[in-house]
Amino acid sequence: MDSKQFYGVHTALITPFSDGKVNYAVLERLVNRQIEEGVDGLVSVGTTGESPTLDFDEHIEVIRQTVQFAKGRVPVIAGTGSNSTDEAIELTEESEKAGADAFLLVAPYYNKPSQQGLFEHFSKIAERTSKPIVLYSIPGRCGIEIGMDTVCRLYEKYPHICVLKESGASCDRVSELVCRLGNDFAVLSGEDNLILPYMSVGAKGVICTTSNVMPREMVKMVTLALNNDFAAAKAIHQQYFPMFKALFVEPNPVPAKYALFKMKVITSAEVRSPLCGMTPENQKMMDRVLESFGLIGKKGA
Repeated sequence: MDSKQFYGVHTALITPFSDGKVNYAVLERLVNRQIEEGVDGLVSVGTTGESPTLDFDEHIEVIRQTVQFAKGRVPVIAGTGSNSTDEAIELTEESEKAGADAFLLVAPYYNKPSQQGLFEHFSKIAERTSKPIVLYSIPGRCGIEIGMDTVCRLYEKYPHICVLKESGASCDRVSELVCRLGNDFAVLSGEDNLILPYMSVGAKGVICTTSNVMPREMVKMVTLALNNDFAAAKAIHQQYFPMFKALFVEPNPVPAKYALFKMKVITSAEVRSPLCGMTPENQKMMDRVLESFGLIGKKGA
């Protein structure tokens, strides 16, 4: 399966809330803004989309609406991972009915299966769809890593498992994955501050939180890197590095939602419990970062 459709910037969309409910009017504006700013794809209901606190029906409806708003202009990758194999299968099948183009499957968290357990988990899901699957390895959240041998076994048996979102903070691992899996398999960064280091050893883009706030800038940086202009890409990376840091000073997507609210892109910075709003100190810090990039006006100006 051709993984080139996953090269570039895929924004991990926030899920906007108002008074406890998903605000679909704001979601439509977010989708249109992302596409107009040039992103290559959208991820619906991933970590940044607060998947743990959406119920099943909300989860599928957000994906369905995102697909409808995108209108085929870019692919929509649906977050359908779970630490229950049966639930992940159901989410994947229902998301496919909702029109998703591909599926993002995080490693099962908390129950910490063995590598054989991971292989069987992803195999059972892969056998229920022919659409592309993006594996998601994030040991800091899940407590386990999708091992290199497991990724290779899965790709060999199921060629539509053709992408890995890598959030293990290891360029060595990315380099080895690229060497072992070849150019038909795409590794994407799952860490915004490591996009360029990962791409320098063969990653093909990013599933990105920062592009919620600055989509055009992230597209420019990643496009330069894909064209092997790393000097120009590095200049952008260094320019916006303070934003990469600021957006993860508290649990994702709390800072991203606060930034978008201050920019008047969304009508509320609301997150669902157990997440909570930013501390006053971090709000001030984020305000300074947003001001420095001209994304909000300076106080008193």
